[in-house]
Amino acid sequence: MKRKLSSIQIIALGFFIMILLGTGLLLLPVSTTKPITPGEAFFTATSSSCVTGLVVTDTAETFTFFGQFVLLILIQTGGLGFMTMAMLFLHLFRRKMRLREKEILTESLNSTRIKDVPALIRFILKGTFLIEGCGAILLSIRFIPLLGVPKGIWYSVFHAVSAFCNAGFDLMGTVSGPYSSLTLFADDWLFNLTVIGLIQLGGLGFLVWSDVLENGVRPKHWNLHTKLVLFVNGLLVLGGTLLFFLLERSGSFSERLLHALFGSITPRTAGFNTVDTAGLSGGGKLLTIGLMFIGGSPGSTAGGIKTTTAAIMILFAFSQAKRARSVAVFGRSIRKDALEKATAVFFYNLTLAVAGAVIILLIQPLSLEDVLFETFSAIDTVGMTTGITRDLLPVSRLLIALLMYLGRVGSTSFAIALVERGTRPVLDFPPEEIMVG
Repeated sequence: MKRKLSSIQIIALGFFIMILLGTGLLLLPVSTTKPITPGEAFFTATSSSCVTGLVVTDTAETFTFFGQFVLLILIQTGGLGFMTMAMLFLHLFRRKMRLREKEILTESLNSTRIKDVPALIRFILKGTFLIEGCGAILLSIRFIPLLGVPKGIWYSVFHAVSAFCNAGFDLMGTVSGPYSSLTLFADDWLFNLTVIGLIQLGGLGFLVWSDVLENGVRPKHWNLHTKLVLFVNGLLVLGGTLLFFLLERSGSFSERLLHALFGSITPRTAGFNTVDTAGLSGGGKLLTIGLMFIGGSPGSTAGGIKTTTAAIMILFAFSQAKRARSVAVFGRSIRKDALEKATAVFFYNLTLAVAGAVIILLIQPLSLEDVLFETFSAIDTVGMTTGITRDLLPVSRLLIALLMYLGRVGSTSFAIALVERGTRPVLDFPPEEIMVG
């Protein structure tokens, strides 16, 4: 008897198929201005599908309009989830969603209510295209005078989608130099605030949007998830800005403030940069790795272990110190299974990043600081780099591509997908005490 794939397995397989299709399209002569290797195409397709932003060739210099359009589709699909985009086409063809499809989408969106999925999908799609459209209009104020109308519009749309999906891909290589990211606009408040707004809206999560729009700006009516996400996000933005402002001291007060604000947001997990990442101080790089590791929020376009995971781990540590019987916040206790999942996600991501760095260091004589920065950037689907991506050997690139894939699918989810064998009884062994701490 054939065994059906689980929802997690379908999601993992779907992303892999999307990467392979993207690789094939990027290898077409019409996609590039110069020949690229299958390895380069695979790495780029993985990075765009997993909305990471690490590149081994400059996007603008290497890819034609068609190739850039392929990347845009991969970024949009990867950001929203391939199942969400599939449901868009089902809606266009007027076909109703089956229960099985609802279950897969529930897993993909980190939702807990299957019956709300169709309405949530419509809300996500409408909200996404509205936000990206508004972002593109604001960015066009800078791009059209700089590049002309047709190219300015294309650049505005591409960067708006890339920012909202927390992808970090840019087309500035032919404008301000290869691999320059958004450094041309480092001191432009309008451009920076627009990109920041897009990153934040994409990284907060669709469930948070829905809750806030439904209940208004009345925190007491928000669910615990929304309260925790917004509180932790605000804390990270303010704390990160202050620390970057104190750690990085080049430029005027206004420039430092804007650079610090952008620097506190882009590692979670957009991947753009307006200042040279390699030029950050040791403290700045460490802070960036910490922000990359935390990332955005569940059910969003961002990666990382997620804000709620970090919050639950910290709350659990404090509750243990106080010898509290349960982990509580905002007048509500957190369920045990949420704590268990948070612990697993934290452990898997940290282990993969460190193990990946060790393997790369065994293969190549690179700086530990740079390699750790690269592996954390990959597993957390950020896309920031100190510049070593292009220096990696094919084996190291393949490892980084694997980390990007695991980061997007979810390291814990992927581990479950590998070992799932349908429904089997789980044996409970007799408990025994061990000493901890």
